[in-house]
Amino acid sequence: MKENNCCAKKTKRGEDEKKLIINRLNRINGQITGIKKMIDNDTYCNDVLIQLKAAQNSIQSLSNHILENHLYNCVTRDLENGDFDTIDELISLFKRFNK
Repeated sequence: MKENNCCAKKTKRGEDEKKLIINRLNRINGQITGIKKMIDNDTYCNDVLIQLKAAQNSIQSLSNHILENHLYNCVTRDLENGDFDTIDELISLFKRFNK
């Protein structure tokens, strides 16, 4: 297996895909900012926890979206080009996701 290097590979995303991801990240950032304000305002723990879970769900949903695109695009391309190291990368990724 080749040494994993986070910067060795790139994913070319179309402008629509980038816009979708950035919009979702901005919404998540807004959720986090709102949670910070809740802490500053001494909001009841139960309400903060509900908002934390909502932010966590938003991040998980975005992660799933990016993973799906990765499988359909990057992994498919690599396998078609005979780069089977991508399977080792996926195994490592799934192990990280399941911790």
